Amino acid sequence: MRDTVLQALDRRAAEGRPARLWWRDDDAVEPTAALDRMLLLSQTWQVPLALAAIPARTGAPLAERLQGENLTTVAVHGWAHRNHAPSGEKKAELGAHRPAPVVLAELAQGFDTLRGLHGPRLAPVLVPPWNRISPDVVAGLPALGFRALSVYGPPKPAPLAVINTHVDLIDWHGTRGGRPADALYAELARELARPGDDPIGILGHHLVHDAAAWSFLESLFELTRGHPGCRWTSLDQLLKDA
Repeated sequence: MRDTVLQALDRRAAEGRPARLWWRDDDAVEPTAALDRMLLLSQTWQVPLALAAIPARTGAPLAERLQGENLTTVAVHGWAHRNHAPSGEKKAELGAHRPAPVVLAELAQGFDTLRGLHGPRLAPVLVPPWNRISPDVVAGLPALGFRALSVYGPPKPAPLAVINTHVDLIDWHGTRGGRPADALYAELARELARPGDDPIGILGHHLVHDAAAWSFLESLFELTRGHPGCRWTSLDQLLKDA
């Protein structure tokens, strides 16, 4: 399947439409060995990283660790990553289970918290926990200063830019570790083959990465490095292009 991705990239290069790839990782709270490993990967391969941080659970240590990390941008990962859905429903913090003004007030606080901690490193992008958000909450995001929303899967209409991810490294319904590389490369090949030039997002969760997840990232960065059929793009640049 790795060869299938390479062939898709070769076609993109021949057509003169290199794919815009981007890397998002969720659930950042504090410095950890896993965070260090991810930041080292970013620097080693010169791949920009969008780090979704949980405002209510983070603080100065993470901001201090990211100083000097010129390839890393921070996004707003909800408020506390707390589930408010009733038992039996899919988990959601930003769903329709609470009044939209209550949810939006939390998001405003989260935005302000991270802006105070990270300054210009913070991108005005909301990453909903569990990639779920109600339409009423989406409608209120522009008034809070958000310029983009990032979830998982095909985009839905929204009053702000939508910059989604498409290939999730983690097998959430099985091993809860890294998915097989062949399955990930097959998904990426399908995304590369679809029409249009929307960015293609790779989604990770560094705190639960196992050897398979780390190995896939290394393999992917090696495969794509310098290939004329793609370019790794920062979240800041995607916002400018949106």
